[in-house]
Amino acid sequence: MKICFLGLDLPEGKVRYQDERVITLDKKFAAKKVTPFYAEFIKDNCEQCDGFIVSREQVLDLLILDMEKLETRRDRTTDDSERPLLSRCLEYLEKEIPLCDVEFTEEEFALLKTLAPLSLKPTVIAEAQPEVNDAIAEVLHKAGIVFFYTADKKEVHAWPVKENSDIVTCAGKIHSDLARGFIKAEIVSYQDLIGVYNWQEARSKGLVRLVDRDYTIREGDVIEIRFNV
Repeated sequence: MKICFLGLDLPEGKVRYQDERVITLDKKFAAKKVTPFYAEFIKDNCEQCDGFIVSREQVLDLLILDMEKLETRRDRTTDDSERPLLSRCLEYLEKEIPLCDVEFTEEEFALLKTLAPLSLKPTVIAEAQPEVNDAIAEVLHKAGIVFFYTADKKEVHAWPVKENSDIVTCAGKIHSDLARGFIKAEIVSYQDLIGVYNWQEARSKGLVRLVDRDYTIREGDVIEIRFNV
């Protein structure tokens, strides 16, 4: 995830997200490999970022770019149905409300996405200077990203995914073969797993659920995929 920042003192470049779950799972399994989540902070190239964190004092520096784009579109469009939407967007922007915080219909959102206003991306307005980890967490939350995990002696891995994703989508994040040949998935919550010795004990205590492809992932799920290709 690339996070553009404005008006804040944050380090440029890739930063490891200090996820306490990853740290604890690593200690538990003494994994040979750990793959945490990394965010990349950038100052320039706003078009290429996945989200923003902006100081309250400089939020208009970002929103004015959207205002200029949408005003130009509103004044030039020949589609009368667009104008009310663009005018409404401009009203929100003038009130320093990023477009990601506005409710739109599916049709409205689809149109706006083609126009690509910057603040339609997850945009966090910081009232004070945040710590690096907090800045990442806030943008992840605004983006609707949750983490599931794979964990054993070979590797502990944090996997970001959109909230309400189904288990097959999550399997595909790990490897396309797992999604294509998905049969079932074993799910245990992070809290339940750290309370027992290993996966085997979690199974024996009935803490592991066997789920089908319609299962919706929950924040902190630790998963193992059964598949056949």
